[in-house]
Amino acid sequence: MMTIGQRIEALRTQKGLSRPALSTALGLPRMAVEKFETGRQTPSQEQQTKIAAYFGVSAAYLRGEADDPTSLGMDSWLSGSVPEEAPVKAAPVRPAVVAQSSATAPREDSAVFNALLKSKSFQTVLQSAVLEVLRSPEGQELIAKAVRREMGRR
Repeated sequence: MMTIGQRIEALRTQKGLSRPALSTALGLPRMAVEKFETGRQTPSQEQQTKIAAYFGVSAAYLRGEADDPTSLGMDSWLSGSVPEEAPVKAAPVRPAVVAQSSATAPREDSAVFNALLKSKSFQTVLQSAVLEVLRSPEGQELIAKAVRREMGRR
């Protein structure tokens, strides 16, 4: 899976543009594209849309969520237009030998939630979202805190 920075760099080099030239063409600060490509900064949603439109690709392709430049990826998932996967049938409920309290009884919607968690498209979207958050400045700070905490335990 390509990162957004790798995708921007590939698209930029295909067009034969320098980093400053692309920044200027997009109306961004001179060093913005360099920061995006090196992963020091993640483009905002607005910047992602602008970059994708400039190169004529979808935002999902730009973010590395899809390999097809025209694919809508997570955008289509959020709008509900992702092709449906085969429905997952819940196992038939057998009568319990021992009565369960209502606090520990399985809920009907847990089968739906479990099916969602096993869905490849959901896992891909979740992975992309987690990686995007971890690449953000806030995510980097969380990682740094976790590392410091673990190093302190040793």
